Amino acid sequence: MQRPIYLDYNATTPTDPQVLEAMLPWFTTQFGNAASRTHLYGWEAAEAVSLARQQIAQLLGASEKGIIFTSGATEANNLALKSVCEAIPSPKHIITVATEHKAVLDVCTYLQSQGVAVSVLQPDAQGLISIEQLEAARRPDTCLVSVMFANNETGVLMPIEAIGTWCKQHQVIFHSDATQAVGKIPMDVQALHIDLLSLSGHKLYAPKGIGALYVNPRLKLKLEAQLHGGGHERGLRSGTLNVPGIVGLGKACAIAQSLLHEESIRLTGLRNRLEASLLALPHTLLNGAKDKRLPNVCNIAFGKIDGEMLLDSLYGVAVSSGSACTSASVLPSHVLKAMGLPDDLAYSSIRFSLGRFTTSDDIERAIDHVTATVFSFTQ
Repeated sequence: MQRPIYLDYNATTPTDPQVLEAMLPWFTTQFGNAASRTHLYGWEAAEAVSLARQQIAQLLGASEKGIIFTSGATEANNLALKSVCEAIPSPKHIITVATEHKAVLDVCTYLQSQGVAVSVLQPDAQGLISIEQLEAARRPDTCLVSVMFANNETGVLMPIEAIGTWCKQHQVIFHSDATQAVGKIPMDVQALHIDLLSLSGHKLYAPKGIGALYVNPRLKLKLEAQLHGGGHERGLRSGTLNVPGIVGLGKACAIAQSLLHEESIRLTGLRNRLEASLLALPHTLLNGAKDKRLPNVCNIAFGKIDGEMLLDSLYGVAVSSGSACTSASVLPSHVLKAMGLPDDLAYSSIRFSLGRFTTSDDIERAIDHVTATVFSFTQ
């Protein structure tokens, strides 16, 4: 049986063979604990971790001193938001956006239960927010702004540079969940004035279970750790380091940096071919800003078709209706609803996300399959 064409790279990516090759020795012959300082095995592991920090930092335009390893972006988001709010005395107020991933929104809900005031900005129909909205929401006790770099469902890119500049002007800490953006578009956390940035390995061809939080070394705030027991990672994240995963994440970042320009051009071309063909179908609509988005994503509403039936009928392509973390939900996408889409269009919207191993043949086959499926509903 032929496997479906994989167009769900925003949900997860396969581990790149080069990444796997780099990781393998650290499971077997070079299995040392990076915290073991008295013998060769520990020294080798510590050196490998140091190299990975450099590779990640280079991709982000960051200082390697600011890279804190976590189990993924969800933990990084929790560490970023909770550690800031615990370190700052009350009253305190944070600002976020309704289209954030649940790994941020659910943390904000928790923080509200702990007495933190939270303002949730509503995006426009393109999925974007403005500096004017931030200014209107700002209070004397605003201490943190959390805005994702690129939306996981639509690929829409937020005005991160303008937000970072605004935060710096008002001495507000700026956190960005950049899980979908890292390795896909150029990034310089220092130029963008980002203080905290979350990323996850399995979105950029590293394995699942590894991620990182960038913390600006010049941040004038002593963050509060959420895990205690050993004081690893500058005291911010205790626990024996996942050396194979860290090596894999570092290698994945190095590969992504080397391929950044050419992959962006290639994926944009494939995405545009897919998108143009599908938008030529009747009653279709592109969700989100057309020009301000990632090169590999398109989110399309198929009007006048039951979304669940359509998704179930697309057996030849692996796609999704939104975030993998909420795929079990029967509710329409909170992202699309926040952008103003009615329920029927939100239910009938599908995310197509391409990646490193997507070919032009994959795209042509996907176009044929989706087109035939859509027309089968209109006969």
